[in-house]
Amino acid sequence: MINEAVDVLVIGGGPAGLAAALAARADGACRVLIIEREIALGGILRQCIHTGFGLKRFQAELTGPEYAQRDIDHLAEAGVEWRCATMVLSLTPALQVETISTRDGLRLIQAGSIVLAMGCRERPVGALAIAGNRPAGVMTAGTAQRLVNLEGYMPGRRIVILGSGDVGLIMARRLASEGAQVLACVEIMPCSSGLQRNIVQCLDDFNIPLLLSHTVVRLEGRERLSSVTIARVDEKLLPVSGTEKAIPCDTLLLSVGLIPETELARAAGIELLASTKGLLVDNNLATSLPGVFACGNVRKVHDLVDDVSLEGERAGRQAALFVNRKANGS
Repeated sequence: MINEAVDVLVIGGGPAGLAAALAARADGACRVLIIEREIALGGILRQCIHTGFGLKRFQAELTGPEYAQRDIDHLAEAGVEWRCATMVLSLTPALQVETISTRDGLRLIQAGSIVLAMGCRERPVGALAIAGNRPAGVMTAGTAQRLVNLEGYMPGRRIVILGSGDVGLIMARRLASEGAQVLACVEIMPCSSGLQRNIVQCLDDFNIPLLLSHTVVRLEGRERLSSVTIARVDEKLLPVSGTEKAIPCDTLLLSVGLIPETELARAAGIELLASTKGLLVDNNLATSLPGVFACGNVRKVHDLVDDVSLEGERAGRQAALFVNRKANGS
């Protein structure tokens, strides 16, 4: 039984979802609702307390929470509704969405159109083929960022970072600022995958070595990580025998790439693009399921949050247009 109906339902309350909801409401969608699984809106920006956001969209240098708050502050006055701590269980071709939360229980929402803005997630520890145990102290860079910036815990004191993605580079600086020894940033490719400004500001300015064409080949430790073994790799990215070197450490952070969060969409039969592992969309950001649009990192991983928000605005406008056309019978 349908519990409620909305014009535009936005799944995900990060930067893409916030921008999409505001744009949909501004373009005439009467009832716009954001569903967010975390306890607060903002997405990953909540734990990104460094500056560098908003230069393109707001012409100001903001922290992640400040950037998100710019949109959050406009939700109520724009008439956008939101529900946090709510999980989406399923999405049907009829644009019916099943949600669950401790406050509202199980609910079925009928949407006129849907914007998917679930963002992306880090490649998990289990995806890496590294020899040795899996002791405590091995985690993704994003997990470490959450521990330090939101929960006030230090993940370790002697730290090696595998991969040179932007989250890993930023955490190298953050942990060094908190007094940790960041011993090395190890990158398997011959060049870094992070932005050049982050390499300069996060590694060079803190004298943290970037070891290109190297990788971690073994972990040591029983209950807690005690050391990692690194080695140089050849042009086929295979470890070169005889180049191994052990680095005593208590923490290994993994910054080895981001993956669009597509589980919900795949379960609904929405097509993916093999090259990006994100959702396949047309020029209007419409997915293969009529009435469903996608934007931000669920479509493809972006470098700048400003671009995520601008794409969210486009998706929100298209979602509102879809509803308005359906209402007019066109």
